[in-house]
Amino acid sequence: MKTFLLACRLPFLLLVCTATSAAAQPRLGWIYQLDGLAAFQGNASLSGGGEFSASRAFVRTTALYNMDGGNSVGVSASFGRFDYNFSEANNQPWEDIRDIRVSLPVRIRVGNTATAFISPQIRWDYQSGVTASDGRTYGAFAGIAWKLSERLTIGPAFGVFSQLEDDDIDFFPALLVDWDINDRWNLNTGSGIGATQGPGLTLSYALNNEMNLSLSARSERIRFRLDGDGLAPDGVGEDKSIPVVLALGYSPNPGVSLNVFAGAELDGRLTLDDANGSELSRQNYETAPLVGFAFRVRF
Repeated sequence: MKTFLLACRLPFLLLVCTATSAAAQPRLGWIYQLDGLAAFQGNASLSGGGEFSASRAFVRTTALYNMDGGNSVGVSASFGRFDYNFSEANNQPWEDIRDIRVSLPVRIRVGNTATAFISPQIRWDYQSGVTASDGRTYGAFAGIAWKLSERLTIGPAFGVFSQLEDDDIDFFPALLVDWDINDRWNLNTGSGIGATQGPGLTLSYALNNEMNLSLSARSERIRFRLDGDGLAPDGVGEDKSIPVVLALGYSPNPGVSLNVFAGAELDGRLTLDDANGSELSRQNYETAPLVGFAFRVRF
């Protein structure tokens, strides 16, 4: 799925943030979180002719149970919608795309300084009108992070996910980092832009105790099942890009976070495959402006 900013790829990242933030000893028992965003991508010219724009909206709920010893288990569910608008009828591969996810994040303390994470996930990515099960994929994101000092936590991670083509597996490595460079600067792979290929990279600067500026980037890729009436009946669509955004965040208290962001999607590409997995078309799109709003409430 191609979300932006506050919607991390998995609640796995919520576990990372909980384990490595200033709240080194999280509250025991249940913690609940509601987050979401709305984003708009402006017009971008297509190499195949015409242009397109897109709007996206997501909401996610998470329940996380913290146990003694730094272990935790949780459940998360999200729903997203992508609306694509193409200017030319003969170059309109898809329109309304849905994204549904359910995941079970788990965190386990390993010794005094390490924490292991795993988050199995089932997701459904499909065009409106398609049976949701036709767009089902599954997999997991896992890793381990070491707290090397009071300022630095780092470790390897990886994701393994099935693809809409039955025999394909998507494997990608990631690096988990939470580094307080000094009292104001932080570099991390926690909350990033979107949610498709593991954590992105965010450099943030604390303006004061409540406000911060951040620059974020990541590689994004979404694949979804198409209906039986378009340019590729029962095929698969793909939207791939590198979004880069500058965000202003406001946190009046530890449980609430609000963000507005603006930036651009770089190196964009739309791909259309038929029902057998053979590529029918591939077209690049020019740099597209991106703006949006995100929120998080934790209680």
